Amino acid sequence: MSLKKYVLYISLIFTLFFSNYSTAKNPLPPIEIKTIASDLPIPWGMALLTNNTMLITQRKGILNRLNIASGKVSSISGLPTNIKVKGQGGLFDVALSPHYHATGWIYFSYSKDIAGKGATTLSRAKLSNDRLQDWQDLITTQSTTSTNVHYGGRISFDHNGHVFLSVGDRGIRENAQNLGNHAGTILRLNLDGSIPTDNPYSNNTDALDEIWSYGHRNPQGLFFNIETQILWEIEHGPRGGDEVNLIESAHNYGWPVISYGKEYDKDVAVGQGTHHEGMDQPIKTYIPSIAPSGLIQYSGKAFPKWKGNLLTGSMKLRHLNRVVLNQKNIAIDEIRLLRAFNGRIRNIIEDSNGWLYIATDDGRILRIRPKE
Repeated sequence: MSLKKYVLYISLIFTLFFSNYSTAKNPLPPIEIKTIASDLPIPWGMALLTNNTMLITQRKGILNRLNIASGKVSSISGLPTNIKVKGQGGLFDVALSPHYHATGWIYFSYSKDIAGKGATTLSRAKLSNDRLQDWQDLITTQSTTSTNVHYGGRISFDHNGHVFLSVGDRGIRENAQNLGNHAGTILRLNLDGSIPTDNPYSNNTDALDEIWSYGHRNPQGLFFNIETQILWEIEHGPRGGDEVNLIESAHNYGWPVISYGKEYDKDVAVGQGTHHEGMDQPIKTYIPSIAPSGLIQYSGKAFPKWKGNLLTGSMKLRHLNRVVLNQKNIAIDEIRLLRAFNGRIRNIIEDSNGWLYIATDDGRILRIRPKE
């Protein structure tokens, strides 16, 4: 370990015990935070491989493999050349197929350059040594605009042969209520990119077949709980109004007709208020915004009191957000952890030990586990 990393590591351990990381009502258990990589340009997605290694996507259009034990970072080639890296666009998520050990498929999302405009795209490829092979674009979404914001891009699997992809409204608000495009939606596809016959709009000529839910602004977290068969989503509101949603087939989540946020340029509410017939209410809202990114529902044994809690990163307020749910999946408490850590948390994943890995916009990958 370099002197710089060692000093950072010791300072983090010190801060854990002497800074206000959580409320007295919900104290943070003794934990160890270790920086296992640094200086990565906006690490966006993480996927754990075998042999204690991890794939890391960087929004700049870079794919790396990290050796968690040694901290060595190596480059992976074979990404497409038409990744549109501008604004919020670039290379987004990475996720292993539920059948990865049998098939080798790795799924990616990115902003695809189409005549200078960007479209959220879901792809897959296989890894051979340090190169991707057999790259396939499974869907280039009908979300192309000249804006460079609100791509979505999170990936999750239901382990029943389907993959979900989040797509933001692409900066064109009304598109989120238009089923004739993919903007502002959660999509559901078969693993090969084909359309499931039981998708809610598969026989509707007025809607695109891939759509599972709609009325979303910018979904930055997506997590399917295989045990409960529930799909969770978290999205950015405008000025206030970030939302945690329980996603159901064909449901409308309201954006931009309803919102708990305000306009950026004036102190008025967005849309027609917070409620509208036929539009779902969020499980939780954040006012003011925390700018959430990445989402899991914790299932491990390392932090038993967190089991079943939703964990998401906060980019704006720079903390790890823990949401406690009751048996009816209603949010009953919220705890803000790691507030003194001062990092824009971009993503969070959990390993088989129940340890957490966090990516921050300043280029760090952190491992969080119980202190021995």
